[in-house]
Amino acid sequence: MSEQEKHAEQSSVLINEMYQSWFLDYASYVILERAVPAVEDGLKPVQRRILHAMKEMDDGRFNKVANIIGQSMQYHPHGDASIGDAIINLGQKDLLIETQGNWGDVRTGDSAAAARYIEARLSKFALEVAFNPKTTKWQLSYDGRKNEPVTLPMKFPLLLAQGAEGIAVGLSTKILPHNFCEIIEASIKYLKGKKFELYPDFNTGGMIDVNNYNDGGRGGKVRVRARIEEADKKSLIIKDVPYGITTTQLVDSILKANDSGKIKIKSVTDNTAKDVELAIQLAPGVSTDQAIDALYAFTDCEISISPNACIIINDKPHFITASELLKYSVDHTKNLLLQELQIKLGELQEDWHQSSLEKIFIEKRIYRDIEEQTTWEAVLAAIDKGLKPYKKLFRREITQEAIVKLTEIRIKRISKFDAFKANEHIKGVEAEIEQVKNNIANLTEYAISYYDGLLKKCGKGRERKTEIRPFETIQATTVAIANTKLYVNYKEGFIGTGLKKDEFAFDCSDLDNIIVFRKDGKMIVTKVSDKTFVGKDIWHLAIFQKSDERTTYNMLYMDGKTGITYGKRFNVIGVTRDKEYDLTKGNPGSKMSYFSANPNGEAEVITITLSPGSKARTKVLDFYFEELEIKNRSAQGNQVTKYLVKSIKFKEKGRSTLSAPKIWFDDTVGRLNKDGNGILLGRFEEKDRIIVFYKDGTYELTDFEFTNRYEPNDIVRIEKFHPEKIITAVYYDAKTEQYNAKRFNIEAQALKSKYSFIKEAGGNFLEMVTTSQEPIVILKTGKKKTDLKEEELALHETIAISGWKSVGTKIAGPELKELMLIADEEETGTENEAPTLF
Repeated sequence: MSEQEKHAEQSSVLINEMYQSWFLDYASYVILERAVPAVEDGLKPVQRRILHAMKEMDDGRFNKVANIIGQSMQYHPHGDASIGDAIINLGQKDLLIETQGNWGDVRTGDSAAAARYIEARLSKFALEVAFNPKTTKWQLSYDGRKNEPVTLPMKFPLLLAQGAEGIAVGLSTKILPHNFCEIIEASIKYLKGKKFELYPDFNTGGMIDVNNYNDGGRGGKVRVRARIEEADKKSLIIKDVPYGITTTQLVDSILKANDSGKIKIKSVTDNTAKDVELAIQLAPGVSTDQAIDALYAFTDCEISISPNACIIINDKPHFITASELLKYSVDHTKNLLLQELQIKLGELQEDWHQSSLEKIFIEKRIYRDIEEQTTWEAVLAAIDKGLKPYKKLFRREITQEAIVKLTEIRIKRISKFDAFKANEHIKGVEAEIEQVKNNIANLTEYAISYYDGLLKKCGKGRERKTEIRPFETIQATTVAIANTKLYVNYKEGFIGTGLKKDEFAFDCSDLDNIIVFRKDGKMIVTKVSDKTFVGKDIWHLAIFQKSDERTTYNMLYMDGKTGITYGKRFNVIGVTRDKEYDLTKGNPGSKMSYFSANPNGEAEVITITLSPGSKARTKVLDFYFEELEIKNRSAQGNQVTKYLVKSIKFKEKGRSTLSAPKIWFDDTVGRLNKDGNGILLGRFEEKDRIIVFYKDGTYELTDFEFTNRYEPNDIVRIEKFHPEKIITAVYYDAKTEQYNAKRFNIEAQALKSKYSFIKEAGGNFLEMVTTSQEPIVILKTGKKKTDLKEEELALHETIAISGWKSVGTKIAGPELKELMLIADEEETGTENEAPTLF
């Protein structure tokens, strides 16, 4: 190998090593210096440098952001743009920085005004918790000209309050913001050794489901929703936006879903000003409940956020939980408080020591001993000699430095010396020393007191904005609007939305699955597409509903091996998509001879005609499907006839062989279900209805569709509706300051329309409502809760039945403190009907 080749090989090795080293250096720099916050103060370097620069400039007045950027550039070497963006981000969090001017809007995505037009200063909260030069660790700035903090001495879990997001090299962090007051309350609970829970809270409001939050650690997830209200039967109003989504993004997602046919709206208007308001006009025929579900399913009205709490601890990235982060911060705060107390104790002890020296130096006229001295050494020696008789009074040795300070006392101060004031000052310092020592000895209680004070001073106006509540899981396929047409070629076995020359089957959505039954006894489920081959000789196809236990398939097939005809009834609850299932015994030549799909388990009657050449005595017979038990789809079925079948004809429509479905109300999410979640309302036939009584004194009749939405917090009572039942209600009349009772029948029965059955006026509210036929209440009255009188009142005996708009009869005045309904057997409900009380 030549010298030139050896040199080239050696150079390539060096370059490879160099790239590896440079990449690691770059990755470490991005992680530690730009993307991931430090656990000590919850800040990234640019944020820390901005706050430090603002503290240097702080004089209580607002400063132009352009000036703050200039000051920060002494510490942050990445240009004014990155600093400006970071300042805006801090200001919009409304915690550490007080702002003035147009700082943009995180809800709408509007950007802030130019830095020369807007102003900022540190908040009182920031000055309280983030700065103390005596406990700050310092380092040289990037040019070596100034000192900057390594981390700020933050005495608050800032990272949990503000949240953080960053992407580094092969690493990312996403910490969601939490409620200010709840963080402090959790800190106090931790200090007291109690359990605590922390959940995110966003300044954009909305609702959050935290069931899978996983304490903010990796693998967790939260679902966030905008609040959608029904303005009327044809329009909706969106009142806020999910965290991280702007109104512009939300409108775009709604229009995109409308264009793709997943939802149907006429228009969406952004009326956002002080408060978020998006007005949505629905297309004709679209119910508000279905539209709300579709908005959550197909638009940014609902989003999922996966937290990933990655922070820097001891110059290394660590993945932790929100609880661990709070504990670390509280322990760090205790350590900072201890440092402050120790520093203060040293200062007080120094104050006591020097004040005591001054007092003796002046009271005992030791200053006169230096009048005849001619040298500095002699002066110091004379003072030391004069203090010698009193050295036992001091708590530590009298140093030469302390003696030098005595020589600096001015004559004017000596002449005006007041022994009483000096003694009072020393006593005050001694009291402070004892207090500080007590605080050090009881550091945990002192930290609790510190957090209590912080909550009282800064907690007002920082109440939770995001409502915590569980969400129902909305299946996209159940709320998707039929936005396309499905076509079928029965003979050739093709289905799809693009086969427009073939036979139209039905309308469907592009999210649907289609179940197909063929004449050879095979079944397959496939997704809607432009064109799909599902097998020749299609007998039946429909939209497939997973977990549908009511749709029952009635079928006759002839076994290809024996020629025997079998009958079977079955459900199809769950299948593997695009997998072919054989519904016969599986023998070659088997084929289907009769098939029907029945949405409520109907069992029809059919007439079977046998072949004329068969040996059967009866050639025509009626077959009743209700005699067959509903089994699994793989069951072979029951033998119907061993003879050859000539024809099968439908004879008579059958009744449903299934009992009426049970309906439950889940009061946590406000939805109906058939899965047993919540409280059983009863069994429902097709014409049955649900009645809902609300706190504002209105009632509403609804059907029992699972798309119906109810607000649990507004409901007093919900149950199956019986027109013959008498309603008994007690409400408060604010104008007359009395409680009225009334009994009435439900007269107005239009579906999904609210009717007020109490006197309409400001301050009126519903106290109680029941459908019990013999309601008895206990009234507790009196001026003081400790001295209440009880009275039992049978409302069915004392209150006459009247119209639903009547005012009612007075049963108590403003002295009523408690009203309790005594439930009878009917009130407690049965297995078939269980009324719901809230």
